[in-house]
Amino acid sequence: MSVIDINKSNFQSEVLHADRPVLLDFWAPWCGPCRMVAPVVEEIAGERSDIKVGKVNIDEQPELARQFGIMSIPTLVVMEDGKIVDQAIGARPKSAILAML
Repeated sequence: MSVIDINKSNFQSEVLHADRPVLLDFWAPWCGPCRMVAPVVEEIAGERSDIKVGKVNIDEQPELARQFGIMSIPTLVVMEDGKIVDQAIGARPKSAILAML
């Protein structure tokens, strides 16, 4: 699967009502560590059909960033059944991101 751009209009259908766990990457284009994590997140999306992977651009979706209390980026959030089950702030290696799932 490919990474889905998450915004306030598709958040409910893509994340809250997802039929599998969702890995959300809160990021911004100007964030260096976000650019380091992006290829890893995309790689995971391509390898794992059992999860959904979405990216939230905090500059374009400030409401979602506020809703999740995002203060630092990148922030990775794992959601299941509409609830946060894990969260990590800062760039992480692929093994650490996979361990969150």
